[in-house]
Amino acid sequence: QVQLVESGGGLVLAGGSLRLSCALSGSIFSVNYMGWYRQAPVKQRELAADITSVNGGDRTNYADSVKGRFTISRDNAKNTVYLQMNNLKTEDTAIYYCNAKSGARGVNYWGKGTLVTVSS
Repeated sequence: QVQLVESGGGLVLAGGSLRLSCALSGSIFSVNYMGWYRQAPVKQRELAADITSVNGGDRTNYADSVKGRFTISRDNAKNTVYLQMNNLKTEDTAIYYCNAKSGARGVNYWGKGTLVTVSS
């Protein structure tokens, strides 16, 4: 089992920045994928950014809508994954969820989410 706890959401003006954190605990040794997903009102959940361990390094991937503005990173010593969000837009308003995939089967784990509201 893997537990995920997000933090860092809040209300920000358009053009501002926020940093989300996702703290991992439990059987984290088997986690091989981490992602930040978001769900806006009346929309489906979508990927914002993810990070995967590849050959000892990290490979990152971003949705086109956030490229150049969001950065995903992780601190293995703190068992934490971050999402730095800059130049926020009103359309970034959503609940942001942390996701982890574990083991060869890619078992999915989700946090409860953190709300990001961007006002104009």
